[in-house]
Amino acid sequence: MIFNQKYIFQQYPWLKEKNRQFIISADYDGLICAGFLHHYLDWELVGYYNFEHIWISKEGLKNKSDLIWVDLNILPSQGKAIGGHIITLDGDIPHGFMSSCNPNILANISAENFNQKYPFSTILFLYWLHKIVLSDKIMEKALLLHADAVWLKMQKYPKNIENWAKRLPGIDWEYLINFANTKLIEETVDQELYPMLAHLGAVSGKSKLKSKHRKIHSKEYKFNPDWDEDVILSLLNLFAIHFKWTPPKVPQIEKCISGKRYKIPISKIKSKKLSTVLREQRVFSYAIPSPNYFNFTTFGSVRKSPLNND
Repeated sequence: MIFNQKYIFQQYPWLKEKNRQFIISADYDGLICAGFLHHYLDWELVGYYNFEHIWISKEGLKNKSDLIWVDLNILPSQGKAIGGHIITLDGDIPHGFMSSCNPNILANISAENFNQKYPFSTILFLYWLHKIVLSDKIMEKALLLHADAVWLKMQKYPKNIENWAKRLPGIDWEYLINFANTKLIEETVDQELYPMLAHLGAVSGKSKLKSKHRKIHSKEYKFNPDWDEDVILSLLNLFAIHFKWTPPKVPQIEKCISGKRYKIPISKIKSKKLSTVLREQRVFSYAIPSPNYFNFTTFGSVRKSPLNND
């Protein structure tokens, strides 16, 4: 299946609208998307979600029924979202995800063919969607490929990477893939990017993936806005400098809504029906991070946003 920007914009017209309010995943991947969306579409960042807590501003609460969730997939039907998690099981796509732009849904990829899942980041999907020309600057490419450890996925999963590059024509994927497989990116990551991110406090852990030349484990950054606002600002400014983006304002958080997150074997989901589990557990968001596990979050109701629980 070859993806088409015009078709996607027809299905999800909000992806090209200006001045929308949005919530991002509380990590590096969400922040780089925030920089992009504010610069190109003048979207207003109003909150964060880390799959357990929602932090939201007063402006976001006023517009709670019309927010866009970026680098996320949420279940309530009034929630528009763009993200790349696997959410389909045995061909079952809950109605609430009809308002979500998810490459895996568009390509009919489910838990049963997990090894074919969308391998790129949300920021790269936005680049493709809005036909942004890739830079030839080394640090800009490194910052871009750092999101969701895409540079390591390009090294580790060449067949799936190639298949998805064909699905998304228009970006010079070969240029990025070749760069991701060089010693140059590993030197840049090891000697410049990771030390810079560590200096900013933008490293909170590492992934299992390891590079082929220097055996580097990919670093990741997940934040808590209650005490990491200085790091959030530093990363947004870093993107502004290297990508020449106008950084978004950091939202003034009015409310933090706490839910509960669970990880259960996927066999327990298959023993019932997905829709039954979602209803019984009152699921707000979920993802299938591997062929064996099902992660979900509940705030109290699957049918309406927890933002309505005043």
